[in-house]
Amino acid sequence: MDFQNRPGGKTGGGGVASWSESNRDRRERLRQLALETIDLNKDPYFMKNHLGSYECKLCLTLHNNEGSYLAHTQGKKHQANLARRAAKEAKEAPQQLAPEKPRIEPKKFVKIGRPGYRVTKQKDPENGQQSLLFQVDYPEIAEGVQPRHRFMSAYEQKIEPPDRRWQYLLFAAEPYETIAFKVPSREVEKHDSKFWTHWNKDTKQFFLQFAFKMEPLRMPPPPPKMWENHGMRLPPPPGAPLMGVPPPPPLLPVPPPPPSM
Repeated sequence: MDFQNRPGGKTGGGGVASWSESNRDRRERLRQLALETIDLNKDPYFMKNHLGSYECKLCLTLHNNEGSYLAHTQGKKHQANLARRAAKEAKEAPQQLAPEKPRIEPKKFVKIGRPGYRVTKQKDPENGQQSLLFQVDYPEIAEGVQPRHRFMSAYEQKIEPPDRRWQYLLFAAEPYETIAFKVPSREVEKHDSKFWTHWNKDTKQFFLQFAFKMEPLRMPPPPPKMWENHGMRLPPPPGAPLMGVPPPPPLLPVPPPPPSM
């Protein structure tokens, strides 16, 4: 047989494959590729019907065997439907919140009462600046706990009626109850030499000292102006009205003397 003029033919090559043969070979390659990446037992769209054939629930297609279904999963239609379904689910699903960090529950202690304390009022002899020194005793403080403090405005507390003239200084340390001191609501110096704290682990005593800011001195009003002449106080110039003193009555003319007899 002469294969010389057969298009695409080659002696000993077996001839050119037909379209059906090429299509069957392509499906077989896709099936082998799908077997490496897809597990039919976990595929949510793979279903076997009562007729013994297989269906794709996503694309609503019917397949005679598993190989046909696997080849279908690698096609453009199935891949496009997968992308469309994923976009729809992402749009309809609520936004997932960031995973919450594990919450650390605070340790609970049984309160054992109020700590002892001492308050000392101080005044700088040079400039008269006022300060306060607090000493709080915590002999039974919990292990690893260090006393804390903070200032609280009169509007934060609910024990007394708010009064803007006062503020509160709080001290807290477990297992003791929190104590508060009522101090004037004045600005406090923040400089290290004026505001400092110290926790003595050996004696279990907490110290805090702060100073109030110095208020500017108010100069008294100047004395009333006086008219002076060589150190002598003179009356106001004529014509100046005297405050609160009525003017003198006008002088009446003196009648002439009676004629002599």
